[in-house]
Amino acid sequence: MCNDLLSIAREMRVHIVEMLAAAGSGHPGGSLSATDIIADLYFKHMRIDPSNPGWEDRDRFVLAKGHAAPALYAALALRGYFPVEDLQGLRKIGSHLQGHPCMSRTPGVDMSTGSLGQGLSVANGMALAGRVDGRSYYVYCLMGDGELQEGQVWEAAMSAAHYGLDHVIAFVDHNGLQIDGHNDEVMTVTPIEEKFRAFGWDVVCIDGHDFDQIDDAIAHAKATKGKPTLVVCETIKGKGVSFMENQVDWHGVAPTPEQATAAVAEIRGL
Repeated sequence: MCNDLLSIAREMRVHIVEMLAAAGSGHPGGSLSATDIIADLYFKHMRIDPSNPGWEDRDRFVLAKGHAAPALYAALALRGYFPVEDLQGLRKIGSHLQGHPCMSRTPGVDMSTGSLGQGLSVANGMALAGRVDGRSYYVYCLMGDGELQEGQVWEAAMSAAHYGLDHVIAFVDHNGLQIDGHNDEVMTVTPIEEKFRAFGWDVVCIDGHDFDQIDDAIAHAKATKGKPTLVVCETIKGKGVSFMENQVDWHGVAPTPEQATAAVAEIRGL
């Protein structure tokens, strides 16, 4: 399965680069750093049915860092929620694929996101609703590391622990960079692990590009009862494209057609 996920993640990265180039705007850096996490969730772990996006017993996914929508859209298209050809409509008028996810327009999107800091609160609400309704679904929430500078994240972290939301599994895409520079220079978010543990969470730290480690972390989270789990994923911003990797300038700048051609060739190993 690991080889399959590598192929899927590679194809997702190709689509991310191509749709951003076609749009002429968007966020490649954080989309590429989150790709492997999203691929693993959608193609191995999440209980979902693309033919029935509103299935009440499905697992939920909240992309708190909504600007990484291209990674989510690529996964949804490859998973069969809508035609792959729709990806070229990213950020275009009339398209159902806008710059941030919209649950009322895009099949498979569980929550409209983009205003950073709110996603974990929504994930908590979904998990509480599932508990009240007697449902067993899991809620996965992917946050950015710069997003942890938002105060609402910590209110949500406190709430999730207080209510023992063990069906909330949160991920932090810890690539170390945000739009204004390095996290540690803008406003440090470390030590992430110690902070969440102090708030009552179980915490696992992994390489966010290693599928085996992602799998083990999810298994650990599901085996943990009575508290939520945070998976701190050490990642590389712009992963897979050498001239984008660890470069803050690629946070929110789309590649030119020429850059996209070079990036796709590199991703595919041509």
